[in-house]
Amino acid sequence: MARSRNDAQGPGARLDALPWSRWHLVLTTVLGVAWLFDAFEVSVVAVVERLWHLSTVQSAAVVSLWLIGIMVGAIAFGYLADRFGRKRLFQLTLAMYALFTILTAFSWNYPSLLIWRFLTALGVGAEYSCINAAIGEFVPHRQRGTATAAVINFWSIGALLAAGVSAIFLATLPPALGWRLGFGVGAVAALIFAWARRFIPESPRWLWVKGRRTEARRVVAEIEVASGGRGRGARPPAAGPPAGSAPSLQSTFWRDVRVLFRRYPGRVALGALLDVSEAFGYYGLFAFAPLVIFPAVHIPTARIPVLFIYGDIGALCGGAAMLTVFDRWGRKRTVPLAYGLTALSIGLLAWATATGQASAVLWSFIVVNFCGTAAWMSAYPTFAEIFPTELRSTGIGVSVGCGRVAAAIAPVLLTAVAARAGVGAAYWLLAGFWCIGVLAIIPWCVFGPEGAGASLEELVRPRALATRHGVGATSDG
Repeated sequence: MARSRNDAQGPGARLDALPWSRWHLVLTTVLGVAWLFDAFEVSVVAVVERLWHLSTVQSAAVVSLWLIGIMVGAIAFGYLADRFGRKRLFQLTLAMYALFTILTAFSWNYPSLLIWRFLTALGVGAEYSCINAAIGEFVPHRQRGTATAAVINFWSIGALLAAGVSAIFLATLPPALGWRLGFGVGAVAALIFAWARRFIPESPRWLWVKGRRTEARRVVAEIEVASGGRGRGARPPAAGPPAGSAPSLQSTFWRDVRVLFRRYPGRVALGALLDVSEAFGYYGLFAFAPLVIFPAVHIPTARIPVLFIYGDIGALCGGAAMLTVFDRWGRKRTVPLAYGLTALSIGLLAWATATGQASAVLWSFIVVNFCGTAAWMSAYPTFAEIFPTELRSTGIGVSVGCGRVAAAIAPVLLTAVAARAGVGAAYWLLAGFWCIGVLAIIPWCVFGPEGAGASLEELVRPRALATRHGVGATSDG
């Protein structure tokens, strides 16, 4: 029996044909809180470090374990999301975050704090892989880049929210209680959103590549009705048992990773290099600034949290700017432009530091946050959309994992370079890492497809060689 046109195209064409609707807005909000909680956690734990008078080494250990946890969570849960589905994982990961954040609030000493921070980071890293995979698989291709970037922009909102919560609680409550309630607020909010995620369906694209095609059609029909598209002439499927899965080899983590590196080496390299570039640059700056930059212009320690708030405002504005141009200008323009401007803004900050004027450093710091946030907001949607559906979350996880390694190295390397070769050399290193992102995207600009306005299926075209799922493998582009 000949397959219907919808069977040949899969659910992607029907999802891409839908208008942007309230359903998509709710989806973006409910999934986007992952980034908000990540920023919230990082900001609140900084308060604990100050209240407990942790040494530099102890504070560095908290950050390092956090980054290691994100790396492990992104890679491991990325594979699990490809094997067991997006819905199961993005419900589980936010519940994990809430549980271990509550336990963090009850930390009784430094070792217990380290344990709970690491376990919380596993959930946050898992969110990186699951959410960035899921959001693009639901949203129409015309708004996919903007929606994914909007999800990431919750980071800046989370940082500002954490600053407000910390200020209120620490000003009105005993310090030993205030930070614990701060974590409690984050945990309660996570539980609320974990409940809300129950109503998000499984990704139809993931169902389709797993051979569960009746389920995929049913979910697409429900989304069409909820978004006002009314199916665009497509009928909801008749009731019946789900279609059987396509013949496949048993999925394992190492098999999926081998498939990624063997069949999509260019795409893995692009994702990893973009994330290494932004993670080193972003985490490096935020570790380097209070240790070297601010003391160089005699900014007192008590004012540093305020400066970071100004930086967060600049980041929020940079994210908003990216939202307006990302899908209009396309990935091949926005990614190299944003990374290049960030490298130049590091030069501006170096000049401001050399003047010795605190006001010049403040404004330059805001500019760096503006450009840097625009850069990493452009990176995640770009490499999230170039992996095939059955390996998308794993590919994102591997890319994020590489970036967390760079983030962990950045503070140590930058401070060592500044101590041995001077602050100027450290600035050159910081700008150089942002330039890695520019160099990484150039081959894709020449040989790869433009993601803006293209369907996920167009970005990953089938080859004759069969994948482990019994469907066509895809070219590396």
